[in-house]
Amino acid sequence: MGDSGPEIRLDGVTRRYDGVTALDGINIRIRAGDLHALAGPNGSGKSTLFALVLGLDRPTAGRIHRPDGRIGCGFQTPSVYPGLSVDENLGIFAAMGDAGDEWLATVRSALGLDPVRDRVAGDLSGGYQRLLDVALAFVRRPRFVLLDEPLDELDDAARERVIGFVADYCEGDRTVLVSTHHLDAFGPSLDRLTVLADGQVAFDERVDERDDHRELYRELVA
Repeated sequence: MGDSGPEIRLDGVTRRYDGVTALDGINIRIRAGDLHALAGPNGSGKSTLFALVLGLDRPTAGRIHRPDGRIGCGFQTPSVYPGLSVDENLGIFAAMGDAGDEWLATVRSALGLDPVRDRVAGDLSGGYQRLLDVALAFVRRPRFVLLDEPLDELDDAARERVIGFVADYCEGDRTVLVSTHHLDAFGPSLDRLTVLADGQVAFDERVDERDDHRELYRELVA
């Protein structure tokens, strides 16, 4: 957890598409060192927010502040090179940065990919493709990571592996924003939670010091 250093900030951000308002004047701070969850029903604006933060889209109004530094991302539909092995996928992404072979091996091992490192990605199960997609988001050791539904298609053991790795990664000024329907699984690992509804912020609060995580999450997603 951290409250100083570089942060991603959305100030009065609105995004409209052909008269439909996907985001409506939202203000969000994604602070350095936080594991920050973004939740909300389908159509609440989560995917639009991710696209804006990644620079894949521009707001209709408002401003987005993105500090310098790499941004890693994992997608709701895993995005891997299907004709290449797990190691070849990781190697291509690692070559874009300077994290080194030791970090690549750490990511692969921590996320449980060692048993399939030589297998072609397109032949992997949905769960292993998800794990590979998550690994690709971290392999360059970026300062900021955005993960869209990283627990989908994973069994309980793999989910625990991902959550533990992500929580450990958020040290110093490294930050992870995760969009998820599995709030209860992340539990006390979270530092902050933002809930969107109809393109607006319905809840935005630090949760790392609360002792009612399960009750809070169940109430918010009911």
